[in-house]
Amino acid sequence: MDFSTNRIDGVATLRIEGELDAVSIPDVRPTIDILISERPARIVVDLSRLRLIDSSGVGALVFLYKKAKEYGGVMTVQGVRDQPLSIFKLLRLDRVLFV
Repeated sequence: MDFSTNRIDGVATLRIEGELDAVSIPDVRPTIDILISERPARIVVDLSRLRLIDSSGVGALVFLYKKAKEYGGVMTVQGVRDQPLSIFKLLRLDRVLFV
């Protein structure tokens, strides 16, 4: 898994590549915590290069979504395809998280 963040005009973008699963969550969790502490008005999670997500990965994204909502921010997910898209649709999270 690889990830990066970018901030422009109150929008924080988190790009995640590869696999977001129980093994990789400990690596990305500090970045999620930093995003929450900075309280950007909008968080965009770019998953266009994500190949696989499991329940731990979904849980981390839902956590980020809820925390952003708590402080009045907005979090959306974009670029989802293949296996991650199937998971989001199965859980009906596509209705909440997608742009």
